Amino acid sequence: MLRKRIVVCLDVKDGRTTKGIRFQNNVDVGDPVAMARRYYEEGVDELVFYDITASSERRQIRIETVRRVAEQIFIPFSVGGGISTVEEMREVLLAGAEKVSVNSAAVRNPSIIAGGAALYGSQCVVLGMDVARDPSKPCGYGVVIDGGRTPTDLDALAWARKAESLGAGEIVLNSIDADGTRDGYELTVTGLVSRGVGIPVVASGGAGAPEHLATVFQEAGADAALVASIVHDGSWSIRALKEHLAARGIAVRST
Repeated sequence: MLRKRIVVCLDVKDGRTTKGIRFQNNVDVGDPVAMARRYYEEGVDELVFYDITASSERRQIRIETVRRVAEQIFIPFSVGGGISTVEEMREVLLAGAEKVSVNSAAVRNPSIIAGGAALYGSQCVVLGMDVARDPSKPCGYGVVIDGGRTPTDLDALAWARKAESLGAGEIVLNSIDADGTRDGYELTVTGLVSRGVGIPVVASGGAGAPEHLATVFQEAGADAALVASIVHDGSWSIRALKEHLAARGIAVRST
């Protein structure tokens, strides 16, 4: 049985970790380097680092911060934000990341997925998707880019399938509607994408309690669950989350 993964997300702005609700009203929650080390020591399975304003500001990711985080952890590390060329993907990998996440740039230039997969392997290429409810789309959800600022004409499920065909090895699916609310993951779109592609899907947006992770695994079929607020503020530890999941019969990696 494949074990379910818990992934901590660090949304970084101006060198500091921030957290908001539905991509708005972000507040400073700490130093990303120190936080990364703490989560690693607690037993988190993977870490994701997003430079959340790089795309909207049309600039490259702050590579020095990536390097400093990578020096502190020895687990899979995914990095995204403002990465728009395969050369920039290479820089992030050389800075210590195992995976590179592309989101807005992939919508504007899908060939970056194929190019990255060809050069570095599909296991290195993650498609980040920010989605929102949109009844005009065939699956009921549309893709939004630039940190939630720019809607597109893409259907979420169709885009996920296209990215897989281009060589993406994993999808991080973030619901803008649920992001930061702590009301639980958006199960409908997570289930649609998880069952509609053959690559791992990481559910993102809305975790507020251990039961939310259990539900997205058992009901929506997610392979991993991304958490932020509930661990950043100390409400739950990685160990406590895993103990809850194990008690529900969900296979997780021991801490």
